[in-house]
Formats: sequence, structure tokens, C-alpha cells
Amino acid sequence: MQPSNQTIDAGLACITKGIHTEIISYVKDRLPKEAHLSDLADLFKLFGDGTRLRILWALSESEMCVCDICALLQIKQPAVSHQLKNLKQARIVKNRRDGKVIYYSLDDDHMRKLLNLGMAHIQE
Repeated sequence: MQPSNQTIDAGLACITKGIHTEIISYVKDRLPKEAHLSDLADLFKLFGDGTRLRILWALSESEMCVCDICALLQIKQPAVSHQLKNLKQARIVKNRRDGKVIYYSLDDDHMRKLLNLGMAHIQE
């Protein structure tokens, strides 16, 4: 393999001393920007809490108000409201008002797909 004009840290080289510069170049060109990867990591962190996942799963089935979520999941209202606030700030859930009642739902179908894909993966 011809040496590339890219600099590779010798401390990172494989024990076989074989660096596949074409593969590195190909993948490097396709890596997302660091800011996008950071945003993606933040999104996945939101899926790292069981309470949030239970709320998201409930909202993937139906639009619900806070009181209904509390009754369904047996969680106190302040905890549900706190999680909904975090999920809303991350644009994972949205809300709408009907008189004095605020209904929450998933912001878009991407969240439902992520939940279903994750569930399919763990059930393999």
C-alpha cells in the first residue's frame, strides 16, 4: 500500500503496521461533524433513563395529559412534568392545549421508529 500524505500517529498504528489509508480516507469523508455527533450523543442520553423511556413509550401509543401519564405509570406529577420539560426542550415531545388541559405527544414519527428499532434490537 502506498503511504498517504495523511499523518497517522505511530502510537495508534496496528501491531501489523498495516494502515489502510483508503479505508481511513473513505470513512473520514463520511463522518458527521463533531457538533452533530455531540447532539446525537445528547439525544441518546435522553433514552438512558427508564422513566423517560416509559413516558416516551406511552406517548408513542397515544397523546396524553400529565395526569393520565401519572396514573398509567404510577409516577408523581412533579417527576412526570420534569421529564416532559426535558423531552420538550429536546424537541422529542410536543404539546397542545385544550382548555385547561395540556396534551403531550411525540414530536414526530422518528421517535416512534427509534423506540421500535431499539425494542426490536433487544428482542433479537
